[in-house]
Amino acid sequence: MKLFALLGATALAATMVAGSAIAQTKTIVIDGSSTVFPPAEAFAEEFQKLNKGAVRVTVGVSGTGGGFKKFCRGETDISNGSRPILRQEMDECAKNGISFIEMPIAFDALTVAVSPKNKFIECLTVAELKKIWEPAAQGKVMNFSDVNPKFPNVKMSLFGAGADSGTFDYFTEAVNGKAKATRADFTASEDDNVLVQGIERDENSLGYIPYAYYEPHKAQLKAVAIDEGKGKGCVKPSLEAVTAGSYNPLARPLFIYISAKSAEKQEVKEYVEFIMTKGAPLVAEVKYLPLPAAAYATALKHFKDGRKGTVFGGVPEVGVSVDELMKRDAKN
Repeated sequence: MKLFALLGATALAATMVAGSAIAQTKTIVIDGSSTVFPPAEAFAEEFQKLNKGAVRVTVGVSGTGGGFKKFCRGETDISNGSRPILRQEMDECAKNGISFIEMPIAFDALTVAVSPKNKFIECLTVAELKKIWEPAAQGKVMNFSDVNPKFPNVKMSLFGAGADSGTFDYFTEAVNGKAKATRADFTASEDDNVLVQGIERDENSLGYIPYAYYEPHKAQLKAVAIDEGKGKGCVKPSLEAVTAGSYNPLARPLFIYISAKSAEKQEVKEYVEFIMTKGAPLVAEVKYLPLPAAAYATALKHFKDGRKGTVFGGVPEVGVSVDELMKRDAKN
């Protein structure tokens, strides 16, 4: 009986110690863009290693729009965005007493891709992309030859971002001139891995995905060069082209949004400082373009100063360059 009592006491003590350790572990809750997920996951993993279990960082993938819904309900500390926050999302946050700090973290070269078995498409103009993706194309522009008579008379299989995705908003704004305006007869998903697999498996595929999802699969996918129609000719997606400002209109900044209330927590302060001072190599590792060091320093200063709001005005916007983003951040 004494032995059982001793074992019971030991087990109880171990449970209490474990429970105490769990209680002491602080959690940072993040959700939002699947485009921003690769760097966000890398940030979280490295930060947790540095803190040796004292801080837990969870990263969900609800899409930019889905992430803002949770953020504006006060359910998350940080929301990842592949586009700036929109006016209706700002209003929803304000209604619930949620103010926020906007911080750019990287640039993406949104990539139009086809199967490597496709031997006839090397470049598409923005006008041709619009012909494929505009609402009027549904049920009419079905074959590649409908886009360009030089292309074969073969039915297209289209893959694109789901309606809760910031990639969906950005691509439709950049190509069709209005966010969310698109044909509906395509395979849609907020999970970019689903789109990658669909494009890989169908030799008559065409879709759009973030560069970080294209690059690891470039042996199974073919990136299409884009001709903006302004005399620059066909430009393939690359980080160098984004830096040079020649890959338009599909180059875009990526963001994190921090709840002002959460920004008061020490673990969130340390996490944001880690991203802004140590995050650039991790951004490059997942194949996005890190911002210049001065941009991270400016963003961190704004965070420490508690600068709230956005430099984008709550409206969809395309074509913002690295230089323009830095100017806006420095000015505000």
